[in-house]
Amino acid sequence: MEGKFGLFEDDAALALHALGWIVSDEPRAERLLAMTGLDPDGLSASLGDRATLAAILSFLIAYETDLIACAAALDVKPEALAAAAARLEGNQRMDA
Repeated sequence: MEGKFGLFEDDAALALHALGWIVSDEPRAERLLAMTGLDPDGLSASLGDRATLAAILSFLIAYETDLIACAAALDVKPEALAAAAARLEGNQRMDA
C-alpha cells in the first residue's frame, strides 16, 4: 500500500479509515476505548501518534470477525491491515 506519500502516511490513513469503521458501531467503539484505556477526547488527541494508530489496527487483529468485516468495508485484504499495524508498531521496516 505505497502511494505518493509513502508507507507511513498510507498506514496512518488506513488506520484512520479503520477507526471510522470501528466507531460506526457503538459497542465496537466502546470495546476499542476499553482496550486502549482512552476516552473519546484522549483518542482524538492522540490520532497523530503511531502507537494509537497501531492500537486501532491491533484492536481489529485481535478479533478476526471485525478484521475481516473491516477489510471488506475498506476494500483491502486483512493482511494489509495486519502489515500496516506491524509497521506502525515498528515491527517491520517501513520500506518492507
